[in-house]
Amino acid sequence: MTRARRLLAYVLPVHNESDGLHAFHDALVTATNKRPDLDFEFVYVDDGSRDSSLEVLLRLRADDDRVTVISLARNFGHQIAVTAGLDAAAGRDAVIIMDTDLQDPPEVSLQLIETWESGVDVAYAQRRTRRDSPFKRGTAYAFYWLLTRLASVDIPRNVGDFRLMDRAVVAEVIRYREHDRFLRGIVAHVGFRQEAVSFDRDPRYAGSSSYPLRKMLKLAADGILGFSTFPLRLISRLGMLISLLSVLGALFVIYVRTFEPERTVPGWAFIAVGMFLLGGLQLLMMGVIGSYLGRVYVETQGRPLYSLAMVARGHDEERSP
Repeated sequence: MTRARRLLAYVLPVHNESDGLHAFHDALVTATNKRPDLDFEFVYVDDGSRDSSLEVLLRLRADDDRVTVISLARNFGHQIAVTAGLDAAAGRDAVIIMDTDLQDPPEVSLQLIETWESGVDVAYAQRRTRRDSPFKRGTAYAFYWLLTRLASVDIPRNVGDFRLMDRAVVAEVIRYREHDRFLRGIVAHVGFRQEAVSFDRDPRYAGSSSYPLRKMLKLAADGILGFSTFPLRLISRLGMLISLLSVLGALFVIYVRTFEPERTVPGWAFIAVGMFLLGGLQLLMMGVIGSYLGRVYVETQGRPLYSLAMVARGHDEERSP
């Protein structure tokens, strides 16, 4: 009995990448042509690009019927764009997530496929080296160092969203519908057998990063707040420490007034500084609580994760009215 050919889908989020899309697609096709025993689908998700990325993707689709183009109604963010691609690719034998800036080499995806064929459910690409600025390398190191110590699940360090997931893993991942998404944490939380594939990350082929500092900070917050309650526990511990210091201060004042009344207890400046310090700590604590409460508020609204403007697959093209 002849075994059915396996179908693998690439989920490829795109945001203002028009200058490098042709080069990326050519590199991807060259890599996948080395596996003629497999069938491939290329699911490009345009995340509200303001350049000509969508037009380029539609031309790629006209030349290659394996290309599927999904256009979101606006910019929903990288993690939501990947989720839209996973929703569209559900049911394929495996799904590979990668960016289209050629920092994730398409050749490495073949190693992910080989690892998956050996029996692994999730093969994730782990950066051995990266050609980024010192600032980005430093902030990435700090983020993963902090996440490793705070997260309730084991999230590998130096790992982005570049990974292959088996059909069963994808089916579980798309059940997670939180809005403030941190996909690498969700995949770690799902479980299954996961294994790293080391690679050297290349520089961007063209364009600029879709993750400026503001978005990097939000992603870091999503990772920490979504998979750790330590900031809330830290508030309680800090409160107990401040209370203890206050009790010690009060005991010191009582001692001086009782046994050494000739000594004055100066402290207007200390009191003023202490008030400002406690006020700042209280606002910080309220901000942490507000971050968690805001996430609860967003989830209780029950809004869809994204809106589709167009889906072009095979010989069909559907546009939202």
